Amino acid sequence: MSEPLPLSADAADAVDRYLVDTLVGEDPALAAAVDAQRAAAMPAIEVAPTGGKLLHLLARAIGARRVLEIGTLGGYSTIWLARALPDGGRVVTIEAEPAHAAVARASIDRAGVGEKVEIRVGRGADVLPTLEDAEPFDLVFIDADKESNSIYLDWAARLGRPGTLIVVDNVVRSGRVADPADDSAQVAGVRAGLAMLRDDPRFDATALQTLDAKGWDGIALAVLV
Repeated sequence: MSEPLPLSADAADAVDRYLVDTLVGEDPALAAAVDAQRAAAMPAIEVAPTGGKLLHLLARAIGARRVLEIGTLGGYSTIWLARALPDGGRVVTIEAEPAHAAVARASIDRAGVGEKVEIRVGRGADVLPTLEDAEPFDLVFIDADKESNSIYLDWAARLGRPGTLIVVDNVVRSGRVADPADDSAQVAGVRAGLAMLRDDPRFDATALQTLDAKGWDGIALAVLV
């Protein structure tokens, strides 16, 4: 039995490229969405290709018809989610920045899933209450300002149903979540969200560390009870 390779940034990058090449592949519409995001000087914080494929497979696995995404950015993850939905399915995605929403709209339409996606422009805390009368969502993806994670989780519970799957991105923050000396607002928001997943009886949750094209981070997964 051969010895495992030592963990290094180069080795992690090589594994990520191998997994993307083997299981995700090239996709012109997704590549164009990333290119449009870069051209608009938007932050390069979209999910990694393997993370996008994971969201897609999770939505398919639970038979999701209605998806709520908090944090559209350039629409990369939105496209992955919309592609997982059947005819008549709907992604409602919330983006605080109008300019970002415009870039996302163009990319989503170019990818051929525009009829499945509704973009709501505004801060999540302001937009979420307007969805209270909608049908419950089957999957909620939270990938916005980390300081508001507990607010978003509360609304995910209100807007979901028993069995709704909730995915929270960026919960490890390159290990900073476990560093007691780090009291930054983003890390504090992540910790508050994880504590809520632990203590609030509406959730049953776990979390996983990830190491991919976006570096060392992680996701939390929860099911509404």
